Amino acid sequence: MTSRRRSEFSTPYRGREGQWSWIAHRVTGVGILLFLFAHIVDTALLGWGPDAYNRVVSVYHHPIVQVMELGLVGAVIYHALNGLRIMVIDFWPSTADHQARLFWGTMLVFVASMVPITWIMGSRIIEELFG
Repeated sequence: MTSRRRSEFSTPYRGREGQWSWIAHRVTGVGILLFLFAHIVDTALLGWGPDAYNRVVSVYHHPIVQVMELGLVGAVIYHALNGLRIMVIDFWPSTADHQARLFWGTMLVFVASMVPITWIMGSRIIEELFG
């Protein structure tokens, strides 16, 4: 066996960008799925009439729920961008050597897209809070 440095045996995934992107991908996926279930339930309330539906949908105007909606938008955008990153690595295996750079590129695009979205949605939330 040839003499190798310890870093060659350790996985670049553990505790690094790959692990964090994996965790964030799973968490955002579960969050999106939970919203989907909630959306199905609130839409199903139409069967009980418009009053029941309107009462539940009026909750969406509460600032805390609007912050959660901003989080949902962020989750969808991150999940989509990270999914594209994963697809690139799957279709072009040689890009796996650059997965950390791809992760940071994904994060850059995510932050760049969330800045105007947060400005638009956040200003509406602040307007709702302070009139």
